Amino acid sequence: MNFERETEAAREAAIHAGKIIAEFSKGDRKHWDKAEDNPVTQADLAANDAIQTLLHRAFPDDTILSEEIKDSKERLRAERVWIIDPLDGTKEFIEGVPEFAVSIALTIRGEPVVGCVHQPLTGESFWGAKGSGAFVDDRRISVTPTAALDESVVLSSRTEMKRGQMGPYENVFKEIKPVGSVALKLALVAAGRADFWISAAPKSEWDVCGGDLLVREAGGTFITLDRGVRVYNQEDILLQPLMAAGSVALVEAFRDLEGKN
Repeated sequence: MNFERETEAAREAAIHAGKIIAEFSKGDRKHWDKAEDNPVTQADLAANDAIQTLLHRAFPDDTILSEEIKDSKERLRAERVWIIDPLDGTKEFIEGVPEFAVSIALTIRGEPVVGCVHQPLTGESFWGAKGSGAFVDDRRISVTPTAALDESVVLSSRTEMKRGQMGPYENVFKEIKPVGSVALKLALVAAGRADFWISAAPKSEWDVCGGDLLVREAGGTFITLDRGVRVYNQEDILLQPLMAAGSVALVEAFRDLEGKN
């Protein structure tokens, strides 16, 4: 199946949302908490509205699951579901750390088929579609060929590192580097700018779905160690740790390290 229209819509929506976020980043970073340790800003909401409008205009019969839209269980019956995070890395946005991104993915019967991760401040877009590969702007990308854990550069979250959750792996990898947005971390792994990503904390579907597609199309894999490849649009949107993404060889080596079958 050709996903050219869907890919074009995802890229257009992500770039448009990115411009909105970039404008907010020049001044208004006021925030409030939706829940404990879960901030939101006007940039999140404005970007979400823009994405939702563009996707509904292009595909009026499709369903949307977004971090900034009240969830409806009706989506569980939908075949085509867009899974979006209009501003992944809100904490970084608030703090002025340029490691946030827009993430948009389309799933069909739970499988990611289109993904776009866009960096508002650099204007760089990572995108791909099932069977068509992954790209940065117009350049094809792939995961690194690194196969040994002790030779790999790993991306993790600052929060997980501060909590000490990466402590057990300090001597396993060549280097562990903190990066903000989860979607951005996965896009960077897909682009071969780092070898591997792991998470020791739960993630929501909108955090990872777009990046999952990019890693797959860049020749790698994304799994939760307990359940393997994710089927999306689940009633419980949380993915439980441990999670890993990168080349198949690295993911399998990490699975062996953790003793998961």
